[in-house]
Amino acid sequence: MSESAGAVQSIEKSNQTITQKQLRNWIERYGEMSAAIVSGGLIGFAWVLGHFSVGISIWLYLFAYIVGGYVKAKEGYLTLVHKKDLDVNLLMIMAAIGAACIGYWAEGAVLIFIFSLSGALETLTMARSSRDISALMELKPETAVLIRFGKEKQVPIEELAVGDVVIVKTGERIPADGIVTEGKSTVNQASITGESMPVDKIVGDEVFAGTLNGDGALFVEVSKSSESSLFSKIIRLVQEAQNEMPKTQRFIERFERAYARLIIISTVMLIAVPHWLMGWDWSTTFYRAMVFLVVASPCALVASIMPAMLSAISNCARKGLLFKGGLHLETLSQVKLIAFDKTGTLTYGRPLVTDIVPFQPFTESQLLQLSASIESLSTHPIAKAIVQKANEMSVMLMRPSDFQALTGWGVQAKMYGDNWRVGKPGMFSEDLCTQPIKSHIYQLEQQGKTVVVVANGIGIAGVIALQDRIRPQVKNTISQLRRLGVQVAMLTGDQKRTAEAIAHEAGIDLVYAELLPNDKQNIIRRLKEEYSHVAMVGDGVNDAPALATASVGIAMGVAGSDVALETADLVLMNDDLDKIKEAIVLGRRLKWVVKQNLVFAGLVITVLILSNFIIGVPLPLGVVGHEGSTILVILNGLRLLR
Repeated sequence: MSESAGAVQSIEKSNQTITQKQLRNWIERYGEMSAAIVSGGLIGFAWVLGHFSVGISIWLYLFAYIVGGYVKAKEGYLTLVHKKDLDVNLLMIMAAIGAACIGYWAEGAVLIFIFSLSGALETLTMARSSRDISALMELKPETAVLIRFGKEKQVPIEELAVGDVVIVKTGERIPADGIVTEGKSTVNQASITGESMPVDKIVGDEVFAGTLNGDGALFVEVSKSSESSLFSKIIRLVQEAQNEMPKTQRFIERFERAYARLIIISTVMLIAVPHWLMGWDWSTTFYRAMVFLVVASPCALVASIMPAMLSAISNCARKGLLFKGGLHLETLSQVKLIAFDKTGTLTYGRPLVTDIVPFQPFTESQLLQLSASIESLSTHPIAKAIVQKANEMSVMLMRPSDFQALTGWGVQAKMYGDNWRVGKPGMFSEDLCTQPIKSHIYQLEQQGKTVVVVANGIGIAGVIALQDRIRPQVKNTISQLRRLGVQVAMLTGDQKRTAEAIAHEAGIDLVYAELLPNDKQNIIRRLKEEYSHVAMVGDGVNDAPALATASVGIAMGVAGSDVALETADLVLMNDDLDKIKEAIVLGRRLKWVVKQNLVFAGLVITVLILSNFIIGVPLPLGVVGHEGSTILVILNGLRLLR
């Protein structure tokens, strides 16, 4: 076979595999809903044809049973085989079959249709809260450039051992946790700390796997194996937290099994006991037992929750709140504390110029022009912020000469024949930074601002302060949450001084600063012990473990990373923090409506069961009462659409 023919076959096989995968995904996502719709259509046709041919209508009802009930029957069968237990799925199928056994095919088919439709809606709306952690895995480096005997060799990161030295070139991801042994650079640690500002790294500094190297080359001595790196721990923490089953889910499963066993045992007893003890004939006992099985089936109880949740979720979706499951909306209504990440959540996640203070005979505009002209040749986030400020003020920029980046400190260049330097206060000598200048710098830093010093051949020309600003709705959001009785905390990897300044401005008293991802997760665990139900709002990869651990994880839809979006239970599609308050209020309404429905459905089932024992209920009346209560609780749940 020629190579071209082999290539064609390979492409065809690949396309076929993709098509099969797409088909499986479609069936998995929409198959149950399609089956429910087809089942409903068959019931409609059967009812119409029943006026002309009873035999054909029965066959159509039988097909409706098979199409609509297959998925639930399979689930019930698997539960019976693997867990050696019954569940509501099997109970509903038995109730429908029981109705058919005494000639009520239409009633049994309707039961199947309603139950299958409910399950289909649940499958569509309550999709898995995340698609594994594929987005997180994409950030994990696959290979590293190992330096051995003076030569470079590319190896898989799994082969790296503690003590190996790797080289990380400009723009590459650091492959392993380690210590810088040679070189200077800035490293974007957003994937670990969540801070948007790159961190300067010199010899002796620690670096983390998965972070992005900046404009310099680094030689890094590996300090941890790939499995033990901080980035790998983040992945494991997310996996572990997502695998934890909520208490509510465990309770529902236990109740479901107990309820199914009770109804089955009761039905068997109703078939046998009245015949032997009360002298009923077999026809009467079997009829009443089947009526009991129908009226006791939990359609109304199931419908008490799902339609209400779906309505509330649809309401939230219109407001830009994407819940990944109704349970999360219910849990949010019980939240006693909400922890916010700082950078990118409470703030915009990028520095903005806040103060321009000249010390020489320059105006603010002139100082900004000089510093922005020099910084225009740099790609550092601080430089971009200064240039952006100049553009906003319509300041014309000049072209400097002899530009040089001083890695870890700042930049220098010539302007108008004079040497200019723009950078950290630490790059200037004590002689240049006089006491008044130091006091000014200290005051700005106390406000949580980053200070850049501008100097020429004469001395310090001025300082420029930058700060990440809080979102305009933050103060109102915090105030609204407090009125609802919800406490607020802030978690950040930023330094304590900056964190406290932002928290003070936002009106937050509880502040945790200088945190790594596992620190955030541990704090969420401690807060859950104290407050029981805790929500976490974040946007970065570093927030993923805490989002997964919280009772409800909330991610920023616009500013959030892919990993945060995958991990969270709720996504704020427009990054509007005010919507959190609306979600809590709607969750509390949902909780009240569900309680109403459960009480009403329970009372109807109880009345029908007692009536069947005391005076006897005709099966059609039992189905009408049962389905009528189901419709009423659904309509009550639909009120949450408003």
